[in-house]
Amino acid sequence: MSGFGLRGAPPEALPQLTLFGLACGLAAGAVMILFRMTVEGAQILFLPGHAENYEALGAAARLLLPLGGGVAVGVLFHWLPPATREVGVVHVIDALADRGARLPLANALAQWSGAALSIIAGHSVGREGPAIHLGAACGSLGGQRFELPEASLRVLVACGVAAAIAASFNTPLAGVVFAMEVVMLEYSVAGFAPVILAAVSATALTRAFYGADTAFQVPDLALKSLWELPYVVAVGAAIGVLASVFNLLLAFFAAQAVRLPFWLGASLGGLAVGGCALLAPEVMGIGYDTVNAALLGKLALGTLAAVAGLKLLATTVGVGLGLPGGLIGPLLVVGAVAGGALGILGAAIVPQHASSSGFYALVGMGAMMAGALHAPLAALTAMLELTGNPNIIWPGMLAAITAFGVSRQVFRQRPLFDALRRARRAR
Repeated sequence: MSGFGLRGAPPEALPQLTLFGLACGLAAGAVMILFRMTVEGAQILFLPGHAENYEALGAAARLLLPLGGGVAVGVLFHWLPPATREVGVVHVIDALADRGARLPLANALAQWSGAALSIIAGHSVGREGPAIHLGAACGSLGGQRFELPEASLRVLVACGVAAAIAASFNTPLAGVVFAMEVVMLEYSVAGFAPVILAAVSATALTRAFYGADTAFQVPDLALKSLWELPYVVAVGAAIGVLASVFNLLLAFFAAQAVRLPFWLGASLGGLAVGGCALLAPEVMGIGYDTVNAALLGKLALGTLAAVAGLKLLATTVGVGLGLPGGLIGPLLVVGAVAGGALGILGAAIVPQHASSSGFYALVGMGAMMAGALHAPLAALTAMLELTGNPNIIWPGMLAAITAFGVSRQVFRQRPLFDALRRARRAR
């Protein structure tokens, strides 16, 4: 796996790469601001209250909007050359592995339009997958424009990935760790300076537009008692099972997509999202409003359980069959609502020692990311930066490493994007 990484970057190129990293971060940040403005500007035209308020739609709209979006994405991508349809994190990893870190402009444009359609239509996808592709493309295309060697292109792709995650979530540290742990698959001291500067510059730009508030506004959540630690382990194990199911279903549906024309797969994916939304409208869209409600303990046990199952199903079917959106956002939603449900159950079992359901929702978020992505460090840094709550780190470490161990050792799962890459390559 070291071939994905940054070791080939010559030390004497570091000052120049650092400047390129700064420019890449600003470019990726600007692209993400424009993408977010495009999506949210369209959403507020038909959603009452705020851009994620799909819950306010009637039953017919909750079914027909995702279905129509799936048909639109399917028709759009149907007329593209097969190579241009490849988008998202898997496309970036493929470019690093097989194409010398060269990302084509045509695929980036397809990612922009397809992801915007999917998110606006309420599909169960996130914006971070498209962000990673678009950020990586900013780095790669800029490097190609200046005819930089492959080793330098790899550094700039890592810069773009880190900047995109930082801009999407307001999480610069998680952006750097995610770029190294999930996409590049290694750490390199030589590559850290430009990657860090890219994440910082992208964060500065997006904070100038959207402010410095964390993504989720929650009270200080903390472990109530050391007697809860065995239950934290149990929650991590349960979330690890859920993460394994997520990975298995996603790979299964991605493998089935080979038998279908792209337009039909995307349409069926949209129909699946609409069907799930009839039962639980919270499955639609990115779902950060649902995460925030779970962290605040505002959702009942039945709602939490229903959203966990239906969000998992809608995401794996939709993305597996070809809808071009991100997976990290849905993982956060599934982890938060599943963790919140387990927190309520724990309070019923041992009420005198139980922390709030919101605490377990936050633990569940990190455990789900760690179990599905096999990236516990990225999950922990994301938990910290998304909420600004340092109290979650040490119990979160316990849950995240347990979920990771259950997924990897018990269920023998591969990291999410590796499994998806293998399933799609089977085409």
